[in-house]
Amino acid sequence: MSTGWSTHRLLLLRELQLRGTITAVATALSYSPSTVSQQLAQLEREVGAPLLQADGRRVRLTAQGETVAAHAANVLALEERARADIDVDNPMPAPVRIAALQTSARALLPRMLDMLAVTHPGMRVEAWVLPPEEGLFEVEARGFDLVIAEQYPGHTREHRAGLDRVTLGRDPIRLAVSPDSPIRSLADAAAEPWIMEPIGTAVRTWSVQQCRGAGFEPDVRYSAADLLAQVRLISAGHAVGLLPEQLLAGDESPVRLIDLPGSPTREIFTAARESSSDAKGIIAVRDALAQAFHDATAVFEDPNAMPHID
Repeated sequence: MSTGWSTHRLLLLRELQLRGTITAVATALSYSPSTVSQQLAQLEREVGAPLLQADGRRVRLTAQGETVAAHAANVLALEERARADIDVDNPMPAPVRIAALQTSARALLPRMLDMLAVTHPGMRVEAWVLPPEEGLFEVEARGFDLVIAEQYPGHTREHRAGLDRVTLGRDPIRLAVSPDSPIRSLADAAAEPWIMEPIGTAVRTWSVQQCRGAGFEPDVRYSAADLLAQVRLISAGHAVGLLPEQLLAGDESPVRLIDLPGSPTREIFTAARESSSDAKGIIAVRDALAQAFHDATAVFEDPNAMPHID
């Protein structure tokens, strides 16, 4: 058996283990599927054992392939830890790629970037707005370095192997109605048209449960993953909905917020690979995010800066 296994080819095998198809690996890494297949075939020759087997039109890892992929994850983590140790002595942190949920991208990223421009001028940060489920997966798969995610009461996010988790804070969730709505409680909204996130999301499940707990089944006429679209529709008086406070930071759309029974909050947290969590760039971004969250909370506590809360 050859001992000269290519780290790059090990990465491809690990990607296949996570993403499931050669096409998905090719798309994620900007390769052609044929290139990925050729590199994996070369890895099989290096290892001296079959790593893949046909499964209909797809391929799946053999038992040997699963074993090598698990070791590949350890090799990649070790390499990343070494890079983090080397990065400590570099004056400029390595670039950090962030996957952020929509509300945090709106409320936290601008403040975070302002702070980094002062504390680490010239540091490169890249950010994409992604749902938490996708962001957490992509951090594990090394598509991103850090994710800003959320979890609602009773709906804990999956703890992915090799990822840490650091809580940023808690964000109140309230019933949002138009400014001139006569509604004063969740129960009052029983006959109203509702707007919620798409079926299958944790937020949708949680929201429906809140309505059922108040004694009614919500009439969900509108569905939108874009929460700003929800705000606009609610503001215009066409629907009501349950919105996190953070979403409304600096929003000019007039809405009235009503406290929910039990004053529920969602947890906002970041997750990074344990192998890179000590990297200078990750630490800098997390410090800036923590300060940004603190500043955003201070804005919400200012009665002149928030929509009216009942």
